[in-house]
Amino acid sequence: MQTLGLSDSTPRTESRWRALFWPTIRNVGDLDYITRQGLWICYIVAAVNAVLSAFAGFPLAGAFECLFYFLAGVGVRQRDRFAGIAAFAGYLLSGFVLQRYSGNGFGVVRIIFLALLFANIRGNWLSARWASEEQLEFPPMRLNQTLADKMADQLPVWLWPKIRIVFYVIATLELLFLLLALFAPLP
Repeated sequence: MQTLGLSDSTPRTESRWRALFWPTIRNVGDLDYITRQGLWICYIVAAVNAVLSAFAGFPLAGAFECLFYFLAGVGVRQRDRFAGIAAFAGYLLSGFVLQRYSGNGFGVVRIIFLALLFANIRGNWLSARWASEEQLEFPPMRLNQTLADKMADQLPVWLWPKIRIVFYVIATLELLFLLLALFAPLP
């Protein structure tokens, strides 16, 4: 089996948990994996926020949050540092706002998602060090076979250049609204 390359004789150096929350990012392939993971986390947060806000009677706020996280995911996939920081900060601040007003802002899922969003910030920061070397290495091919491939690989490439400036404005407004909600006097 070793001769055929079917078994790996060297044990993995990372545990599954470490690979998920604090991955080793050595090349473009590792960064591609992290940014794809960040995109899906942002998409999930966008969908959950839209549904919960609609049921809570705040459809306009939910639509704004959904748009923010959707575009943040697109920016994260395109390795935009500001998008990664904005997604992490927005999710963290919304946890503090929920904690202040309802008392249940930080659960296990929120903490896990925050750790995964922080991994995106870390990945983009580490990749900036070897950005000049990246030109020597070909980036992973972006797939186009399934709907998930199109949403994660094709849509960000097409959409991000067109919507980047709009996202910066939306992200700034989102973070300002969250800060206002956090520091507003309690009713």
